[in-house]
Amino acid sequence: MNCKHSLAALLLLGAAASHAQVALTASGGTTGAGLHASVRVQSGLNARFGVNALNYSTNRAVSDVEYDLKLRLMTVEALLDYFPAGGSFRLSGGLVHNGNKAEVAARPAGGTFTFNNNVYDAATVGTVEGSVKFRTLAPYLGIGWGNPLAAGKGWSFSTDVGVILHGSPRTNLASSGCTASAEVCARLANDVEAENQALREDARDFKAFPVIRVGLSYRF
Repeated sequence: MNCKHSLAALLLLGAAASHAQVALTASGGTTGAGLHASVRVQSGLNARFGVNALNYSTNRAVSDVEYDLKLRLMTVEALLDYFPAGGSFRLSGGLVHNGNKAEVAARPAGGTFTFNNNVYDAATVGTVEGSVKFRTLAPYLGIGWGNPLAAGKGWSFSTDVGVILHGSPRTNLASSGCTASAEVCARLANDVEAENQALREDARDFKAFPVIRVGLSYRF
């Protein structure tokens, strides 16, 4: 399911709101900007469907290499919200279609790259690029406050605190466009693969994506 299809589904739910207990929530947080629809399943239990997206850039040093990272966040969620005490506190769980990924590009320092402790002239290396990707289907566990389908129509606030358990990331880093000698280019390829292993080890600590967001809801 892509972003356009997800938004279309949410708009259809909004159009049907006058015939069902439905609330729409606009949110923002670590998963980006989001739009969710909540539907009552039974007393104390809501189903929630939503999409979140955000792109931004940052940088990170791994081993001897400085990387430019373009983070592309895209998640589609199908969750159940359970209100154990009948109030605003909720326990949430469900599945996330996880399109989060990072595009990485090595950045030279002083006209050179250092891969696996070997120094290369940036003018002959070409480009060293790759990606960090995560498991496509991942469970979500969390807590929150606010029931957008509480008695009465109108506006309300909500919060989510939880984790997307996406497992160990997959990394892919490779060089292209090397114009040095064949021997140097072959050594470069091996050293970049060694850096790919270092990047994978560094990314292995990020087995869960933290979710913290606040939302503004309207019940129809």
